[in-house]
Amino acid sequence: MNKAFVREPDQVDSRCPRCDSAGHPVGPQTLAAWVSSEARRGLAESAYFCPDGQCEVVYYDDFGGIVERGSIANPIPIKDVEAPLCSCFGLTREDVEQDVEEGGVARTRAAVLRAQSDEARCTTLAPNGRTCVPEVQGYYLKCKSRG
Repeated sequence: MNKAFVREPDQVDSRCPRCDSAGHPVGPQTLAAWVSSEARRGLAESAYFCPDGQCEVVYYDDFGGIVERGSIANPIPIKDVEAPLCSCFGLTREDVEQDVEEGGVARTRAAVLRAQSDEARCTTLAPNGRTCVPEVQGYYLKCKSRG
């Protein structure tokens, strides 16, 4: 049969077992940086980050392994408001709010530019193993729309 007429299987997102949010795949480097070796024993080598701020699950795998907030020593960017928005360079929500109040973007722009540079170490410093740019930009727009 001609391959043009064969339907490829749909990509199925792995969903958090508690809140049903679509998870972000994370690799061993991210897990090693965020999860103790004891807690990692219950996870596969690669797992998923649950992005839901209200959910207690931080990481999970497709085999029933779960790591909850209580197993993570530090505040978790994306999930905890007291954590910086940018794990690599420490940009906080207060920094973004101050930019908006002042009518500028200096702090926010500087963090975004650094996050897009070779200086960024998102794979190990960000809990989802990804750049903070979408989170930073989204928070900036949210603050700006309030004003």
